[in-house]
Amino acid sequence: MVRTSLAVAASGLVVGLSAGPATAQGYYAGKRLTILINYANGGPADIEGRVVARHIGKHIEGNPNIVVQNMDGAGGRVATNYLGEVAPKDGTMLGLFTGVAWPYASDTKPWKVDFKAYEFVAYQPGTTVYFMRADTKPGIKSPLDLGKAEDLVSGGLSAESSKDLLLRMSLEMLGRKYKYVTGYRGSNAARHALQTGEINYYSESPPSYRALVEPSLVKHGVAVGLFYDSGWDGKTFSKPLQVEGLDLLAYHELYEKITGKPPSGQLWETYKTIVALSHAMQRIAVFPPGAPKAAYDTIAKAFKALETDPEFAEEGRKTFGFVPAFRTGPDTNEKIRGALTVSPQMKEFIAKYVEAARSLPK
Repeated sequence: MVRTSLAVAASGLVVGLSAGPATAQGYYAGKRLTILINYANGGPADIEGRVVARHIGKHIEGNPNIVVQNMDGAGGRVATNYLGEVAPKDGTMLGLFTGVAWPYASDTKPWKVDFKAYEFVAYQPGTTVYFMRADTKPGIKSPLDLGKAEDLVSGGLSAESSKDLLLRMSLEMLGRKYKYVTGYRGSNAARHALQTGEINYYSESPPSYRALVEPSLVKHGVAVGLFYDSGWDGKTFSKPLQVEGLDLLAYHELYEKITGKPPSGQLWETYKTIVALSHAMQRIAVFPPGAPKAAYDTIAKAFKALETDPEFAEEGRKTFGFVPAFRTGPDTNEKIRGALTVSPQMKEFIAKYVEAARSLPK
């Protein structure tokens, strides 16, 4: 049994305390497990991370205290670097990171600690839903109006993040001119900027879109949902589970309806590359390099148990509109390390594209 505590610890919020017997066995007996989230409190990564934290404790042998700690900055890289460089390597800190696969794979500079050396426990495929203020000129009433939108102001988190890259590319492929405002410290801040009219174009993960954007902005006519990023495995497109029930098209489908032809060219190839990597591993549960095998095996088993946890499923459906599905198995490390690869030519193109963001009108 897990009971909820409202006690605030110095390093984060204690979201689940074990009520198991003092004789509980296992690697985590008598320990505290800190779950490190690489975005600010209140955003989609944080909301989902805390739901995971509330339920995973009951599946961890040894019944550790579960603490959530937020560490935002640099599009999620501050926490990622902290985990590899500073965090304890004894299995007492687990990263639950969003959007870190793409920054690593596309970076032309070596990291202090090679991300491929981290211990990958589980991953969750995902997608992104895009939306726009309805009062954007000449008036946005349906997704097709994206093709004629004017005076666009796209928000973002950091120029090199996959979110910002996809936001910019989706507009440029349609020939839309736009201003670019980035550096928001998480989606909460960017969403507030859209609500106040500081920006008018942004994207969120399905949990945040369903729970925050749709009820407060779309249903009140403030914003219009536009499209989502389809899954891409290098050969075929797929509709992500998280967008089931949303009456929206994938980007390539909307693009063809607007232009009369399918997307093509360098931007489109780059767009697909980003989607294939960043969305295939939208969220990753990861230990720093050198974490004990006992800790790894215990947490992997706990993530596996979440697949059949009815209470976790119920809260997921209530909060996000779907059940977060983490994938784990004996080949997880090998699979993720093998996927963290982008060609030198693509890296060079991305580096120039990121640099070009600095000259965009603000």
